[in-house]
Amino acid sequence: MTTAPVSRLSTNQDLDPAQLRQAFGIFPSGVVAVCAEVDGAPVGLAASSFTSVSLEPPLVSFSIAKSSKTWPDLRRGERLGVTVLADHHGDVCRQLAGPVEHRFDGVAFSASDHGAVTLDDGLARFETSVYREVEAGDHVIVLLRLHAVEQSDTSLPLVFHRSRFGRLSATA
Repeated sequence: MTTAPVSRLSTNQDLDPAQLRQAFGIFPSGVVAVCAEVDGAPVGLAASSFTSVSLEPPLVSFSIAKSSKTWPDLRRGERLGVTVLADHHGDVCRQLAGPVEHRFDGVAFSASDHGAVTLDDGLARFETSVYREVEAGDHVIVLLRLHAVEQSDTSLPLVFHRSRFGRLSATA
């Protein structure tokens, strides 16, 4: 019989946010653009917290900081477009996180009849609507109901890891 090693994890409940951010960053994630047409103009942001949730009903989610200045406007869109970003979208992702007035400069995008905005060269594009918002600490978990999906690219996804963008290495 083997015994488990003694845990060295600290039980200190005053967890340092910088230390948490660093530890959370060890887990790589994909990146999406969440965008809509609001008051006749595109509004959008980049999110690295996107995940599938349910097939029935079809749901996905992402998390957004309560302090976001973009989410209050974006959530007013009738439909939200979600674009899975490809490994060549690092600059586009930085742009979507930058000054609001320049987020769509030089970015090819399309809007659906319902105002969902998606990037033209994304790996997958979803048309969604807000299904529910769940408060979770300093963030809001946004559940989105899917209305349409298109997968048009077989490139590799953009990966966010340790506060940097990276690429997957394809293996045979």
